[in-house]
Amino acid sequence: MCQQTALLALLLTAAGTVAAQSPTGNEEEFKVYTEAPRLFLRPQRLRLLRRERERQSIRWQQFQLLMTGKAKMPEPAFASALYYQITGDESYGRQAIQWALDHPADLRELSLVFDWCGKLLSDSQAASLATKLEQGLASSKESTDIGTVRSRVLAAIALADRKPDLAETVLRRTVVDWWRGRVIPSIKAGGDPIPRDQMFALMELLHALRDNLNIELREGAIDYFKDLPTYLMLINYPAPYPAPENLYRIPAYDGAGEPDLTKAALARAAGLSLVAYDTNALENQYLQGWLIQDQYLLRSAFGAPYEFLWANPYQPGLSYYHVPLFFHDARSGRLFVRSSWEDEATWFGLFDRRMQLFENGHIRELAGKDAKIAIHLGVATILPAASLIRFKIDEKEPETVYIIGLKSNSSYDIEVDDEEMHESCADGAGTLELRFPIPVRAGVWVHSPGIGVPHAEAVHMPASRRN
Repeated sequence: MCQQTALLALLLTAAGTVAAQSPTGNEEEFKVYTEAPRLFLRPQRLRLLRRERERQSIRWQQFQLLMTGKAKMPEPAFASALYYQITGDESYGRQAIQWALDHPADLRELSLVFDWCGKLLSDSQAASLATKLEQGLASSKESTDIGTVRSRVLAAIALADRKPDLAETVLRRTVVDWWRGRVIPSIKAGGDPIPRDQMFALMELLHALRDNLNIELREGAIDYFKDLPTYLMLINYPAPYPAPENLYRIPAYDGAGEPDLTKAALARAAGLSLVAYDTNALENQYLQGWLIQDQYLLRSAFGAPYEFLWANPYQPGLSYYHVPLFFHDARSGRLFVRSSWEDEATWFGLFDRRMQLFENGHIRELAGKDAKIAIHLGVATILPAASLIRFKIDEKEPETVYIIGLKSNSSYDIEVDDEEMHESCADGAGTLELRFPIPVRAGVWVHSPGIGVPHAEAVHMPASRRN
């Protein structure tokens, strides 16, 4: 049954991809008609940011302090060009231009300078920067990682007036061949084409294409993007990481060494830009409630420009305490569970073919004997298949059980006392999700089809309880 379902999903994916590449009605437009600034600073956001300056918001004050204090900015051209757009101080715009002319081109940062500081460019400077952009497009044309694709899209949009045919070609290939032809089918087939440390690049790509082409990339993967806000919350370890400038939430990583605070800052920026992308989505309003806490406000020379650019403290957020404490992506098999929303919570993660437990402020890789111990986290239990014979659930509260380590994409018969047997399917990582939304005391047995129920008395679930 599971194999048939997977085959059907692949067929539907292929059909959907063909349909996306051949839209009915008028041919899709890939020409850019918007006025500069085109990249991220569309009129509505630019008005918001300039009001932030007038109101002397905390985010503006931090950004201004770094810029006027001549702090060493890790992305100096990006920061100076943004400061010029908000203040109108041409000296900062010229600094950004000179940096872009004098240094090896980072295609993304170069695109922002060309777009945001275009009015200050002399003819020779514009020609030099345009040449750099074209060279960057040519040298990266074979790369398919999302960060590079994002940068190519920004460069194409920035060059649209000078090189309209080149821009149209890059944008068409990105949307039709790369996104619809490769990324969307991979998502639907359970792949992971968008690594978690590339989420901010994804959001920049979505903003740039919708702002300038009115193309909505989410249409091909509605469920993926509906789940994304919850994923961006649950992927983080519960305990905040204290740094001199501010607290950080740390997304799951391999656990070796200290966390990368640049990646942590970009993960926060990804969440802020996702909220800005669709402020009306209920899931994004929960994410806003999670993000808009002043102790996590990015104050470093790297993070402050992103914090100022994307945060909207006036956007109402909902309490994330109403968000479920577990995230299971049946497509990819990723699973994240935490015992509560408190900083002291225990957290479990199954991702990238690894299992981790975060407890008492420490990351522990689960392997060997540790991987065979059942873990109870609030209303969810992680139950390794190696320990599974037959178990009981209590009637105290609703329960969700994740049985891990099963055969991937395989069917299993589920038998619950006093209920009819039903079939369920493990995901691509071999995880089976069982939900018991109504508190009930019953024995449960999970087995491959065709195996009879044993007469042995059921035993309680051997869970080590962590609350």
